[in-house]
Amino acid sequence: MDNIKLGLKENWKQFTLLVIVNAFVGGMVGLERSILPEIAEKEFGLVVKTAILSFIIVFGITKALTNYFTGALANKYGRKKLLILGWIIGTPIPFILMFAANWNWIIIANILLGINQGLAWSSTVVMKIDLVGDKQRGFAMGLNEFAGYLSVAIVAFLTGWIASEYGLRPYPFYIGIALVLLGLIFSVFFIKDTRHHVAKESKSNTVPLLNNIFLDTTWKNKNLGSVSQAGLINNLNDGMVWGIFPLLLASKNFTIEQIGIITAIYPAVWGIGQLFTGKMADKYPKKEMLFWGMLLQAITLLLFVFANSMYQYIILSSILGWGTAMVYPTFLASIAENTNPIDRAKSIGIFRLWRDLGYAIGAILTGLIADAYNINSSIVFIGVLTLISAIIIKTRMETITSCISKKEVQKKKNYIIIDVRTKEEREAGYIDNSIHIPITELENRIKELPTDKLYITACGKGGGRSIKASEILQLNKYNAFWLCGGTLGWIEKKAGNNV
Repeated sequence: MDNIKLGLKENWKQFTLLVIVNAFVGGMVGLERSILPEIAEKEFGLVVKTAILSFIIVFGITKALTNYFTGALANKYGRKKLLILGWIIGTPIPFILMFAANWNWIIIANILLGINQGLAWSSTVVMKIDLVGDKQRGFAMGLNEFAGYLSVAIVAFLTGWIASEYGLRPYPFYIGIALVLLGLIFSVFFIKDTRHHVAKESKSNTVPLLNNIFLDTTWKNKNLGSVSQAGLINNLNDGMVWGIFPLLLASKNFTIEQIGIITAIYPAVWGIGQLFTGKMADKYPKKEMLFWGMLLQAITLLLFVFANSMYQYIILSSILGWGTAMVYPTFLASIAENTNPIDRAKSIGIFRLWRDLGYAIGAILTGLIADAYNINSSIVFIGVLTLISAIIIKTRMETITSCISKKEVQKKKNYIIIDVRTKEEREAGYIDNSIHIPITELENRIKELPTDKLYITACGKGGGRSIKASEILQLNKYNAFWLCGGTLGWIEKKAGNNV
């Protein structure tokens, strides 16, 4: 246990391997992204939108339930075993898609795909969070989702191109065979389990255990519940984009190749964007990242009903991808930040249960509305739901900033400690080289502070005023943490002293 270290730098080899494996996982979803709705119409003669979207419905439900059980079983059986099981279950998928004689076989393939994604993607997410500790979770999740969704985009583009050149089946799905083989080989021979990293972090983590993990993650806990509802709505609109947009574009006489390009742009921006937004989630308040990301998605979806040209669809797809990139790594980093390591895998599994049910709910709602009215009506409806989700985050979620220890501060360079106590408290003892700005004066004096420094806020015992001060700094785009243990902890006086 003593030789186990947390951090991205300390575990870069395993982390890199997990990123590569997640790219293979994402590619499995990309197999269907641009061409399956077209196969439904042209090869199987499906016309009713709810029937066409049935593959997304079963995928979403199956993946959501598998996420839940993966989270529940991760601590018991280990992450690596569940990852390998995910790839074994995914092995038949490309063959079924190639040779399916009727639509029921496509449904079976998507049940297997949901299990594959729930086991494999959930395992890689949790393992990366285990490895990096609490300081770089946003960046870690950004890299994870970047790999997964960029792979979705690349494979979606490739299958669209292959389909336009050689037909809808079987050639586009040969990519899936390579993905399964590579994913299984990497998972069996190169990936190591991370349960020892969890045990190490749990010794120093101060987040209390949840009373009821399911209820707290679902809604009771203000922060966890806000993230869970936003995750559901995010994937609800993604389910619509996945199922409805290829049909919308086909109805506007775009070619298969053009549809492949447009549908690939959204996950590409989503994937690449997370390289930046993941890092932003470590620096800026997660509440603000989630609010603006969901708001941007809502506005973009509502603008889609006015689009006609390929140029307009490309621009809006890019903006929608950026909005999704703002929230996706932030979701998982927020769940990790608000849970104890012992609860984390279960809580992430429950969050991903609700998030991925959004695929099924989105496909059902948009299919029913599109059949009853038209495709534009379904897009507007989902856009309004996304707007409501943003408002819930804004009004219900609380801003949380990170605590940093004396040991970690002393490793940093170019930092300033701000003592936010009163003048009288400071006179009783203070940290050497700290500056004094009482919490009551911070907002009025914030422009005095240079923006290129790292700020550590300190009160008496840590928490309270120092958390509030770090929130004020972060809301004004400063990089800020609050000092664990406060001034008392730093100068090692007894807790009873009036410091």
